[in-house]
Amino acid sequence: MRVIAPQAMETSRREVLTTTPHTVAKGEPRMPKKSQMPHETDKDQDSAMLINGRLQKIGSKPTQEFTRPTLAAGAVLWRGDMFDPDSIEVAVIHRPHYDDWSLAKGKVDPGESIPTTCAREIAEETGYDIRLGKLIGKVTYPVLDRTKVVYYWTAKVLGGQFVPNDEVDEIRWLPIDEACDLLSYQVDTEVLAKAKKRFQNPTTTRVLYIRHARAHARRTWAGDDNKRPLDKKGRRQAEMLVPMLLPFKPTAIYSAVPDRCQTTALPLADELGLDIGVNRLFGDEAWNENPEAAKKRFMEVVGEGGVPVIVGQGEVIPGMLSWLAENGTLPIPEEELKTRKGSVWVLSFHNEVLTGADYLASALPVK
Repeated sequence: MRVIAPQAMETSRREVLTTTPHTVAKGEPRMPKKSQMPHETDKDQDSAMLINGRLQKIGSKPTQEFTRPTLAAGAVLWRGDMFDPDSIEVAVIHRPHYDDWSLAKGKVDPGESIPTTCAREIAEETGYDIRLGKLIGKVTYPVLDRTKVVYYWTAKVLGGQFVPNDEVDEIRWLPIDEACDLLSYQVDTEVLAKAKKRFQNPTTTRVLYIRHARAHARRTWAGDDNKRPLDKKGRRQAEMLVPMLLPFKPTAIYSAVPDRCQTTALPLADELGLDIGVNRLFGDEAWNENPEAAKKRFMEVVGEGGVPVIVGQGEVIPGMLSWLAENGTLPIPEEELKTRKGSVWVLSFHNEVLTGADYLASALPVK
């Protein structure tokens, strides 16, 4: 409350403003001062490491998973021969603002998906062009009155040049064990240790397995179902798949026959200048009629290596995933076989055996 009182026995019009302090009622929690709240450099004190398992996911609404979240993304940047883990070096950055050594990361900007954020922040902080690999998981810790949520990938450096800047003034490339010794935070050390485990089983093919974006409802479409087009949201989903998937550096694009599948693939194909290999074996009809032929065609794509994109449908994708899991080294519980329209499964293979999977539920901006 603000109280204005005149000066006693004075004719001057001057007034003195006084403030009555707020009295905290018994049992009412006191709001800590900002200086008493946790900061970025306190992240080891109350962190949660959600990095266990080779099956990871980013939900369609990650901002609703935590209280007052600040979303961010980063990566374990690496170089070397993936078939020789001892040759691998990782990047540790020095941040002059905090005078610490950490892993590269940054906050999500409006209009971005989380993989998009990762590639942009790496480019801004380090100048490096990267190819995203396996999603390691996420780390949470309090910063002031919010919850910082950082998603980490492995990411191979393909090119670019580091120039010291306000955010990062030095980068050191080190073997993993030496990098762990240099890092300022236990949180980052644990992320790096998990990345080391992923490097022990290198990925020879990484498939981006997409369910087509949302189409007009079947009940409102009287024509050939293969011609049923994307609706307004579906067209936006297809467009937003481009910035989300470009950091994975796709090398080929395949699609089932329905127009809604091909139209989902088209913006990415246009951006990359790639043709779309259309084949009915990637679709539901072939899966229901001849699943063995569909499996064979899928594994032919896996055998080609690289980072192929396959756009399929709502029945073939969970069926294929279940079969891959049964014949690989990564169990996927049936309840985890989700296939939202416009979602992406990032599947890691080692010599044609499924070893890891990351489910990206939506390409739409997270905020």
